[in-house]
Amino acid sequence: MKVLFIGDVVGQAGRDAVRSVLPELLRSEAYDFVIANGENAAGGAGITRETAQELFDAGVDALTLGNHAWDRKEAWRLLAEDRRVIRPANYPAGAPGCGAAALKVRGDLKIGLINLCGRVFSVPNLDCPFRAADALVDGLSRETKCILVDIHAEATSEKAALGWYLDGRVSAVLGTHTHVQTADERILPQGTAYLTDVGMTGPRDSVIGMAREQVVERFISQLPVRFTVADGPAIFSAVALEFDNFSGRATAVRRISRIVP
Repeated sequence: MKVLFIGDVVGQAGRDAVRSVLPELLRSEAYDFVIANGENAAGGAGITRETAQELFDAGVDALTLGNHAWDRKEAWRLLAEDRRVIRPANYPAGAPGCGAAALKVRGDLKIGLINLCGRVFSVPNLDCPFRAADALVDGLSRETKCILVDIHAEATSEKAALGWYLDGRVSAVLGTHTHVQTADERILPQGTAYLTDVGMTGPRDSVIGMAREQVVERFISQLPVRFTVADGPAIFSAVALEFDNFSGRATAVRRISRIVP
């Protein structure tokens, strides 16, 4: 199974980058399944039905979210109605939508997708992502051996620890949220592909997607400043993965980074 995971899509620039690059990748690489983190897809914070559909129309098969999952009220209904869009599983019971799904790839083949949110320097009151992963992996493993985990977290240590914790139990553990692609892709000893952060798909000349002047002003003044998505060329960040369909073990992991004028 060949899978492409696209890093945090930020605003219109990110959506345009997906629409520009993904069709070409699908033609040249023939990925079986495409996932994108879409929690910043609508104006830099949150997701809407329209922005989700734009990404689906470009060739994305499923979307993960993160701590901005609830920023747009209309997203609550989207999460309740569309299983292709999943939010972090370790939010308390009763939150709209689901945090994991087994989605059809082709024929009888499925991929398990789990979305988790970290607690360190992020959302400390969430349920433990490690214990949440235990239950979700056990459930999904009855349907498929190929399981991918998006850990949306601030701390690199929390992401790395989860990678080692799940090594041999899932096909891949990929970090999102910090919007800067890391260079530590590898296959762990028991067969799990790992990358601390997939990176951002959005404005390149920015501060993690936002207009740099506004962010600098906020740091200098320490006063509230409204952030908007930056202009200019975009960067498309992703990771390409290959899984053995029978064992679920990863056989290849490769970072992708492209500038989109």
